[in-house]
Amino acid sequence: MTATLFKNGVLPFRSQPGDDAVYVEDGRITAVGEGRDLALQLSGREYTVVDWGGAYVLPGLTDAHVHLGMHGMKLDMLDFTGMTSKEEMLHAIARRAEITPAGEWILGLNWNENEFRPAAAPHISELDAVTERHPVFLTRTCFHAFLGNSEAFRRAGVTESTPDFASGAYGRDAEGKLNGWIYEDASQPFNAVQPVPDYAAKKNAVRRGIADALSLGLTAVHTEDLRLLDSVETMLQIHRELREEGLFFRTHQLLYYGYLQEVEELRLQAGSGDEWLRLGAVKLFADGAIGGRTALLEQPYSDAPDTSGIAIHTQEKLNEIVGAARRLSFPVAVHAIGDAAARMTLAAMDHHRLSPEAGLPDRFIHAQVLNGALVEQMRGLRLIADIQPRFVASDFPWVLERVGPARTGHLYAWNKLMKAGITCAGGSDAPIEPLNPFLGLHAAVTRRKPGESHEGYLPGEKLSIPEAIGLFTTGSAAAAGEERERGRIAPGLQGDFTVIDRDVLSDPEELLLVKVRMTVVNGKIAYCAQ
Repeated sequence: MTATLFKNGVLPFRSQPGDDAVYVEDGRITAVGEGRDLALQLSGREYTVVDWGGAYVLPGLTDAHVHLGMHGMKLDMLDFTGMTSKEEMLHAIARRAEITPAGEWILGLNWNENEFRPAAAPHISELDAVTERHPVFLTRTCFHAFLGNSEAFRRAGVTESTPDFASGAYGRDAEGKLNGWIYEDASQPFNAVQPVPDYAAKKNAVRRGIADALSLGLTAVHTEDLRLLDSVETMLQIHRELREEGLFFRTHQLLYYGYLQEVEELRLQAGSGDEWLRLGAVKLFADGAIGGRTALLEQPYSDAPDTSGIAIHTQEKLNEIVGAARRLSFPVAVHAIGDAAARMTLAAMDHHRLSPEAGLPDRFIHAQVLNGALVEQMRGLRLIADIQPRFVASDFPWVLERVGPARTGHLYAWNKLMKAGITCAGGSDAPIEPLNPFLGLHAAVTRRKPGESHEGYLPGEKLSIPEAIGLFTTGSAAAAGEERERGRIAPGLQGDFTVIDRDVLSDPEELLLVKVRMTVVNGKIAYCAQ
């Protein structure tokens, strides 16, 4: 038996104001109370003592939507986060080209031309001017649009006469010439000719992602990595090996629908696994993202009336995929951002209703452009809204130009969803957004970017600080069917704690200053700042 008494902490979510200590045995909380009283009760037992030194202790935070391996990979790529012009982007690419052997790919991500002044991304000719000796492939912050230079197009075999995909397209200028933009599934030929990371590189990416998550106070994540790891067996083996190497971290694994056959062959079930890794819903996409105008809207984009976005699947195909998941008794997790994609997603979930005996709910991912009728339909289904509060900080104010004033009533409407009784789980969608959960909490509470001082974008949708923290604790536990195991500091639950240096309940700006002192998983110190 392993036992630890954690003492001298401030537990803001406990009803008893004197509680400052937690006793954990074999990974489970067995007692919460005053340290002196617990020490007396434990007289004669053998246990370790950890002094929190007056730090603030939250239930272990869980990010309900990440791509853990890609986040680890991101740490080795060009990262354009925070850049304010295409010239800055091009300068960074030029510096990388100077140290990259000729012929090797230059990969980058997280550029957002909406933050540039003027709001323009590099043209293919500008990428060519930086380097013609390297293929360049850059992923937009939404991960639904991309840029490539001419060498990348050449290697992918894409020319001006190449037809668009049914679920993707190549950007062209008024004369029909390629301009470097690549949308949605039209990226497949580019991905196919890039070097494939070997097992060691994949495992290292997951390891780095876990280490970063722990340093940010996360005790667990819900992640979808199969499109990187390319095998369910590989995913299971990597996480098993990392646990054996002493990484204490929990993952809830979403399974990309393209791997359903392997899931069936391995006879895997939703909710199966152990305290460290469990299998979740089948993941699929209904549309793209608002930034690249590939999210599927009922009416055309207000700032681009020639397009309403891209449907990844027809309604019939969407129904078919959901039906295939149901035959294996799996819930689904559907990426749906636009209101038309939401309608299609809810129709598919309704057509193949989740069994009342299913241990896990369906997940409606993103839910950014809705209306009252869609919210009412969501209430009638057994689902969790899988939301990313940080998108508010990244997407406003330019998203208002995309959708226009008539569609703002249910735009990133987290408060309306919660008031309608729809359980919401909070995530970052890292590496699309920063993994730091306190940035997501700040966005949920203030509805503005760090450093801004206005009342917030659509301020009626603000959450209270406890509600926001609930997204990453009780909300994420509900999405994983773990309400009785995680999300609170109470006897019988898992001993997972996020230990921080300050009180964040009184002033949301304190969320931007948080330093994580310790991350405890299963009663073990998985990260310590000292």
